[in-house]
Amino acid sequence: MHRFLIATLLACVVAPVSGFAHKIWLLPSQTAFSGNDPWLTVDAAVSNDLFYFNHFPLTLRGLKIVAPNGSIVEAENQHELKYRSVFDLPLTQRGTYRVAVVMDGAFASFMADGERRRWRGSADELATGIPENAENVQITESITRVETFVTNGGPTNEALTASGRGIELIPITHPNDLYAGETAKFQMLVNGEPASDLKVTVIQGGTRYRNTQEETELTTDAEGKLAISFSEPGMYWLSTSTSDEDTSIPQATSRRLGYTATLEVLPQ
Repeated sequence: MHRFLIATLLACVVAPVSGFAHKIWLLPSQTAFSGNDPWLTVDAAVSNDLFYFNHFPLTLRGLKIVAPNGSIVEAENQHELKYRSVFDLPLTQRGTYRVAVVMDGAFASFMADGERRRWRGSADELATGIPENAENVQITESITRVETFVTNGGPTNEALTASGRGIELIPITHPNDLYAGETAKFQMLVNGEPASDLKVTVIQGGTRYRNTQEETELTTDAEGKLAISFSEPGMYWLSTSTSDEDTSIPQATSRRLGYTATLEVLPQ
């Protein structure tokens, strides 16, 4: 498997655990647009600092963009560079787009030829990825969503419907209607159901120039809801993870879920 995809999957597993671990993110050129057919540019990376590309590019294999009318649209000018991936999107529709990279696969550990080995890939590749003589095979399903939201004109909600798979954010406050000094409310779902007691980390960008991460730690309530107070304008990184045994891969015995969003908070 491509080394950048392996690095990305590893980051998905460890990113929410520590404030100083590698973080995965999408960074839009901006989140609010107006005018006729503007263009969005997005950087995608796995990095040590927010939002600076200094480690690995984020794979675009799972790029999925939902347009304001609910249709799936394709990004243009997709490139994987040394430290980041990039793509463009013409915003031909009015309303809100959901821009996401969804990594849906599995990783395994097993004994083969007297050695402990590891493998990562898609569920369809399991049959060929693990040798027939493998023993003590342990397979874990992994679903990670990395996303951001952009709006051309007035905010809309058609693109924000949950898919019902993995961790997802459902806005109570629209994600492109965030302002410093105000409190935003969201609901977190797992498999389409409210996720209570989910630990959520929020960090403002610019960590390269701070001595501490200055993260905010929140926990969802019984309905999966949380409220975030943004004191300053800027780009923010929201991340959470969990694990369970509700696998969709028959061979897997456990499942790890991750979610990350980039949100722009504007000045009053």
